[in-house]
Amino acid sequence: MGNTDSVVVQKRLARFRPEDRTKVEGVFDRLHGSSTVGATGKAGKVLTLSMLKCCMGDVASDSIIKRVYTGMCSIDPGASPPQDGAGVSREQLLVFLADVLRGTAEERAPIVMAMSQSAGAGAATSEQIIEFLQDLVCAVVEIIIQKGRLRGWKPERMGDRSVGVKLLAEQMSSEIKPSDQRTCDVTCLEDWLFRVPSVTMYMELLIGEGLNVDLTCHLPPSLLPPCWETPWEKLRCLLDLPVLMFLTPQLPDGYNMPWKLLFSTHLHGESFTKMVGSCKSSGPTLLLVKDTKGHVFGGFASLGWEVKPQFQGDSRCFLFSVVPCLRVYNCTGYNQHYMYLNQGQQTMPNGLGMGGQHGYCGLWLDSDFGHGHSRARPRCTTYGSPQLSAEEDFTIQALEVWGVGKPPEEEEVSGEVRGKRSILDADPETQAMLEMAGKTLHSQGLREPEEDDG
Repeated sequence: MGNTDSVVVQKRLARFRPEDRTKVEGVFDRLHGSSTVGATGKAGKVLTLSMLKCCMGDVASDSIIKRVYTGMCSIDPGASPPQDGAGVSREQLLVFLADVLRGTAEERAPIVMAMSQSAGAGAATSEQIIEFLQDLVCAVVEIIIQKGRLRGWKPERMGDRSVGVKLLAEQMSSEIKPSDQRTCDVTCLEDWLFRVPSVTMYMELLIGEGLNVDLTCHLPPSLLPPCWETPWEKLRCLLDLPVLMFLTPQLPDGYNMPWKLLFSTHLHGESFTKMVGSCKSSGPTLLLVKDTKGHVFGGFASLGWEVKPQFQGDSRCFLFSVVPCLRVYNCTGYNQHYMYLNQGQQTMPNGLGMGGQHGYCGLWLDSDFGHGHSRARPRCTTYGSPQLSAEEDFTIQALEVWGVGKPPEEEEVSGEVRGKRSILDADPETQAMLEMAGKTLHSQGLREPEEDDG
């Protein structure tokens, strides 16, 4: 069968392993065999939009299927010019599959252009790209649900995913660098696809799953982290699937442990003490806040929280916004004010904070609970984030804390070695006050080595 293929097609098929090449070559005949509608073009059998809907209809909307069909029709396999409205030839389908599943950004960009445009000429507008992405993200979410890849998450107990679809599509499109006329040519899309790998990943998933192309050693990506021990029957989660798909890749490498709900105002009430108790000794966490004006935002703490009058954490921490837009704000290197948690002290602020400085945090929650601030104009010094809440001083409507990493080992949980403790260790508030006053802690490096328990 392959001997009659054009040189272009043969080069494309060479990208697949021999066993996968057979699967790819068989897609065209399989689509014909699964459809009750036959179609013949001038050059023989062709694939029609109706046939594509028969195959992909269970996991994709008519809108995205039509976009896929338009992308297939746009392919010029080099054998004979494609005929508009005549259906998709076998060679067009093979080149399309090779470019989507194994292609470069340069090869995928014209396909994305065709799938984004309602008409067939000129550059695509930013609005057309966003509409294409909304259809694409919606299809990926539907595949996750239909194929049973939720990994413990319950969409019916989570936020409105239609809102999340729009947020994620806008975030992905924000990486495009359009012209002054807000249009995107093929070169612009090529640059975008190279820098935003999630677009390619979602397209591969849509085509691979939608057309049942099961390639060897090409497992479907796990777009969601596993979720364990969550009382879904009582919970109304602030997260939705598209937002989760966005936040998961933002975590540092190695943070692939199952997520676990540690605290929720919906379940545990409005108690700072309960929230602190759930955060302490629980390893890395993700904090999610919704204010009474509808803004949703939060922060990722790369280390377990400790109650002390000093900043803690490291440069892997970040702040993020969900509503009104999906964005992540990483450390600037300006200072090390990553995380702060204090309670019951007289001379230092009591509450939970991330970034900035006392009184002007990128994210701050008061210890009396219910209130906080995001005073970051023009930007938070630690994370470069803008004001996250609708107003500088906000009221909490809902709050969640998720454990997203491995809790510290038992010996690390204790927080100290039994035996000798410096007076500064016993009173960290004093140490913090000395540091703020600019006093040098001369004894800090002169401690005797600590003895091994063994």
